Amino acid sequence: MTTPVCTSASNAATLSLPYAPYPSFASYVKARQPVLLRTARSLTANPCDAEDLLQTALTKTYVAWERIEDHRALDGYVRRALLNTRTSQWRKRKVDEFACDELPEPDGAPAGDPAEQQALHDAMWRAIMKLPARQRAMVVLRYYEDLSEVQTAEVLGVSVGTVKSAVSRALGKLREDPELEPVR
Repeated sequence: MTTPVCTSASNAATLSLPYAPYPSFASYVKARQPVLLRTARSLTANPCDAEDLLQTALTKTYVAWERIEDHRALDGYVRRALLNTRTSQWRKRKVDEFACDELPEPDGAPAGDPAEQQALHDAMWRAIMKLPARQRAMVVLRYYEDLSEVQTAEVLGVSVGTVKSAVSRALGKLREDPELEPVR
C-alpha cells in the first residue's frame, strides 16, 4: 500500500468533502433513478422487466444502505446489483426444451405421388403460359419470385394498382382453367 506524498493535504481533501453525498436513500433514488433505469434497460429487452430489475436492485441496496461505507460509490454498487440480479434471473429461467430419445414432431403429411405432383406442376405452368404476357410476368414475379406488389410494380415500371388488378384478373383466369379442375 502506498502512502500519499502529502498526508495532510489528502486528509484535508477527505474532510472537506461530505462523506455521504446523498443524505438518504430516497434522495439517492430520486436523483439517480433515470440513469439507473437506462442501465437496467440495457440489460433487458422489455422496459417493464427493466423497471422490475431496477426495483429489485434498489431493494437490495436499501437493505445494505447502512453497511455501504462509501456512498460516493453507490452507482457502482447498484449497477453490480442490477447485473447480479439479471444474471440470477437468467440462470433461474424456465427451460421448456428437454432432451429425449424420440423426436416429438409428428410425421409430416403423407407425401403425394411424385407423378401426380409433376402432372400438377406441368398443368399449372401450361395454365400460366395461356395468360397474356403482362399478367404472366406479374404472377411469376409475385408468386414464384415472391416479390411484394410494390417490388413487382418497380420491376415492371407500372403502378401498384395495376399490379393488383392484373394479378387479380390472372388468378381469376387460372381458377377457371379446366386443366386445374382436379386441384380445386
